[in-house]
Amino acid sequence: MNDPRTVLDVDEYPDTEAQKNRMLTLEEWQEKWVNRNISFHQERGHQLLKKHLDTFLKDEKGLRVFFPLCGKAVEMKWFADRGHSVVGVEISELGIREFFTEQDLSYSEEPIAEIPGAKVFKSSSGNISLYCCNLFDLPRVNIGKFDRIWDRGAFVAVNPGDRKRYADVMLSLTSTGFQYFLCVLAYDPTKHAGSICNIHCLEKVDVFEERHKSWGIDYIIEKLYQFTEK
Repeated sequence: MNDPRTVLDVDEYPDTEAQKNRMLTLEEWQEKWVNRNISFHQERGHQLLKKHLDTFLKDEKGLRVFFPLCGKAVEMKWFADRGHSVVGVEISELGIREFFTEQDLSYSEEPIAEIPGAKVFKSSSGNISLYCCNLFDLPRVNIGKFDRIWDRGAFVAVNPGDRKRYADVMLSLTSTGFQYFLCVLAYDPTKHAGSICNIHCLEKVDVFEERHKSWGIDYIIEKLYQFTEK
């Protein structure tokens, strides 16, 4: 609690022991793709982002947009088609290849010299670059700063013990005047950026489905937060 970025003044998001001890390895994330356990992927894109797209883009042109833990998010093509430059990072090479295939985009791939074993996949048009590596290795590559960050599920997916480090990486990538949209499920976003950003909740949506009953829960509220520079 001594970190000024850790501001928790609501009881809505208690840190249970189950949350604190939850751990998924990079290999387990890759297995999710191999085993098609990817219910988190939204084939039609995220509806809250669609609804608040004007707020996110602010009618600006030629933005650099970052997608942490991007998977094969269709929203990446949305922004590229609007003339913006998209950069994503994803541990699953399978997910990245599926993105380009499903969006009917030709691409090239090349090794990342700074990260042994890692690759970057680039669309032939040049406005989509997806890095296949551990997100925490990404600072070793000079990918520049970003005007927008769309974080749908990345902060939630990161192991709780890594979230401060994750926040540090994200904030290091922001440019002056940035917009950061964070979509969370039952987590307090003030732990993510805290007092160094303005935080505004744009919308709350009940996303509970019948399949969630098997998780032993009876509600899920999805929230879309907007972070801006103070």
